[in-house]
Parts: sequence; C-alpha cells; structure tokens
Amino acid sequence: MLLCQFDTTMTDPQTDSPDLTDADDTADAVMHEPRLWCDDGWTARVIKNQDDEGWAVEMIKDGEAEPALVGPWTMGRDKKNPKPLDTSAFNTLVKTASEVLRRHEQQLRAILHKEVSVEAAAGRITVTLDIVPDEDDPHAMLAAEDEFGEALANIQVSAAFKLNATSAAAWIESGFEKPR
Repeated sequence: MLLCQFDTTMTDPQTDSPDLTDADDTADAVMHEPRLWCDDGWTARVIKNQDDEGWAVEMIKDGEAEPALVGPWTMGRDKKNPKPLDTSAFNTLVKTASEVLRRHEQQLRAILHKEVSVEAAAGRITVTLDIVPDEDDPHAMLAAEDEFGEALANIQVSAAFKLNATSAAAWIESGFEKPR
C-alpha cells in the first residue's frame, strides 16, 4: 500500500503517449495532514481502533504492503477525534517503527544463520549454516573457513540440517563430505 508515492510519468505532448524513459520514476510525496503524514520514506496514518472506541496509528515503510507498527493513538481535546499528527510525534513514530524492523531483521538473521567454531588438527575452524527459505527449494549452505578467513568448503545441505559442535566436527573430520 503506497499511500504517499505518486507516479511522475511524463507524457509527450506531440504524441500524447507516455515518455517511457521516465515511466519508472516515482518521487516521495511530502504530506503533512492531521491524520496522514508522509515523509522520509514513511507514512503515518491515524485510523479508527477496531478493538475499542479509540484511535490507532499505523506506520508503513514506503514500498511495503503491511504496516511495520500499529499502536494506540491519543484522543484529542474533544475526546472524540484523534490528536493531530505533528513533526515530533511523526519523528518518534519513525524511530520506533525503524527499531521494530531492525529487531525483526536481527531475529530473522538469528533464525536463518548459525555459526560454530571448533578446534581441529588444522587449527580453529568456523562452520556456518545459512538457511535459504525458498518456497520451492528450501535448503541451506554449509561453509567452513579457517582462522584466517580462508574458505575451506561450501556445500548445499538440507534446510533441516542441525549445526552444532558435534555435527561441525564430524563434517570437518569427513574431509568436508556432504553430510547424510
């Protein structure tokens, strides 16, 4: 849902057809209305809270379909309408929504990336497992590098492969053969 982007497609006045060189250009619209603010790649929209009689605000990052943050919003002085958005509130909402996205990315990375270091005859070896959550072909990449960062092996394994110190040591001892 792109609330505050507009198409800047130019039309050739002689042919009345779109100028295809500019067809993909969009510009961020800056909009500062009491219930809708668009700026800095974010849209804040005050909406009726579906859970009660109050109001909520949703923060949507440009290009995203779902809000990054939805939270309660303050009632105005008349106790019926929402308090209007302002610069300070918008900046706070952007900071909060950005932090939510950052934490989500960190959590996803923690789920999809595992790392174990083990001592081997050749020295300390770091083994990583990076899961690729592809709908058609979920898999993982198992990689090893020495203590100097030199790649020793890199193979594709099942996304269900469990990386731990024991499985990493067994893979190293096998000469980096594909685990079964």
